[in-house]
Amino acid sequence: MILREVSLRIGRGELFGLLGPSGSGKTTLIKLITGIDAADEGRIAILGERVPSLPLLGRIGYMAQADALYGELTAKENLMFFGAMFGLGGSRLTERIGATLATVGLAQEAGKLVSRFSGGMKRRLSLAVALLHEPELLILDEPTVGIDPALRVSIWTSLLALRERGTTIVLTTHVMDEAERCDRIGLLREGSLTAVGHPDALKARTGAATIEEAFIRLGGDRA
Repeated sequence: MILREVSLRIGRGELFGLLGPSGSGKTTLIKLITGIDAADEGRIAILGERVPSLPLLGRIGYMAQADALYGELTAKENLMFFGAMFGLGGSRLTERIGATLATVGLAQEAGKLVSRFSGGMKRRLSLAVALLHEPELLILDEPTVGIDPALRVSIWTSLLALRERGTTIVLTTHVMDEAERCDRIGLLREGSLTAVGHPDALKARTGAATIEEAFIRLGGDRA
């Protein structure tokens, strides 16, 4: 997907949601922000550093759409491995493993091989990996896909608590009630950012009753 003149500033401690249909450019933009892909033009900076930057990796938590886990290891062993990569160890690592497994509802599955996990359980463990080192910036690509509604509520409670503690969160979602929880949301359509603002402001701007209706109207203006 080619992104066209996307200009975006996200404040520290903000929870920002990216919405758009499949193929609109959400994952492409996420990969550019994290430095996984390099932009042909333009400039990207996060936490005051130009991207890509190796020193930034320890300050960012990233959850991709595709789970990058080791099936031959248990959930706990995966977290021990990634925790060591983040420079965690000893009692601090043990504490964080327990906290993140509890957050994603996998505390009872810590000793189970990941190869035996369902798709939803793998998504939850991937989120635990992203949360493990308490990053300043948390980037989540469709974090609640395949997760049951009750656990989704629990995960969002944790995300909102992180935001209150000053963590900046950028996420993509197709779930409209999740979009309503964001401080601001942006709509991507065919590689272009068609609207950015608080959910209530975008509804008021379009006279829409729901954010889904607002984005259909805003997207249609630029389609």
